[in-house]
Amino acid sequence: MTELNRRTLLAGTAAATFAAAAGAAPVSAATPAADKQAPGIYRYKVGSLEVTVATDGARTFPLSDSFVLNAKKDEVNQALEAAYMPRDKMTIHFAPIVVNTGSKLVVIDTGNGEKSFAETKGETGHFLANLRAAGIDPQAVDTVVISHFHGDHVNGLLTADNKPAFAKAEVMVSATEWKFWMDDGEMSRAPQGRMADLFKNNRRVFDALGRKVTPYEWNKEVAPGITAVATIGHTPGHTSYVLASGNAKVYVQSDVTNHPDLFARHPGWHAFFDQDPAQAEETRRKVYDMIVAEKLAIQGFHYPFPGLGHLEKDGAGYRVVPAAWNPVL
Repeated sequence: MTELNRRTLLAGTAAATFAAAAGAAPVSAATPAADKQAPGIYRYKVGSLEVTVATDGARTFPLSDSFVLNAKKDEVNQALEAAYMPRDKMTIHFAPIVVNTGSKLVVIDTGNGEKSFAETKGETGHFLANLRAAGIDPQAVDTVVISHFHGDHVNGLLTADNKPAFAKAEVMVSATEWKFWMDDGEMSRAPQGRMADLFKNNRRVFDALGRKVTPYEWNKEVAPGITAVATIGHTPGHTSYVLASGNAKVYVQSDVTNHPDLFARHPGWHAFFDQDPAQAEETRRKVYDMIVAEKLAIQGFHYPFPGLGHLEKDGAGYRVVPAAWNPVL
């Protein structure tokens, strides 16, 4: 057996360099290199429910000093390095799902929207294309359920030309979330910057739909096998969902945490985009303790694709164990 060590590796490198210097003809690949990823879709079953995860992409941006409100940037960088992620950068993933209940085709959240594809140079805006790659016609969707009114969850309700992306679907929204964001008084009191922009964007999106929405209440089914549960803090009406069929369950956590290597590992950290950070932390700990105790599978909107896994306690925080890829349903 050949021993592979640093000396043999260096020798191989030197030989390749010598061959190139001697004018040896380069070896060309049989086919051109690919310049894009394959469609980002993954399917799994929850009892008789079929779930399709269709990624909207991932956005990378410089890590700001205030990304985590109650931790120093160096602490956040240490957490990134511990997860084999680069310092001073943050990558956030987006994973809407489609649930085929047998009687209905249900989309849960819609991603950043087609228009963002050009705006982010292809980092986001993939959801509709991935749906089609999965054989799902957006016009065949019966119901779209929205967990909360941030742009990465509602902008995909519209196409790039501001037309309804799911023209035949009933759009369901949390009654509490709708009341807050459609309240003119709340909008007038919103501080300039991110909050004011969110109010304006939500009016833009839902006005384009003629505000034709169906408010839903917590602890009730929004579709067969899909129950809405309150997980407030990230926004006033933030909602998660329990998918249940037979003895099988998956907890769709929406934005209870953002990237798990930061906010599951460090549940006390407050992300700048949590509207009520203290409430968001309380919710996160309560929900995650419940998921650990009940050994539920969890689907995370901002978990690395495909976002399905399990939770376990790990010191003062939690660790996500990604579910093994399954070639069959």
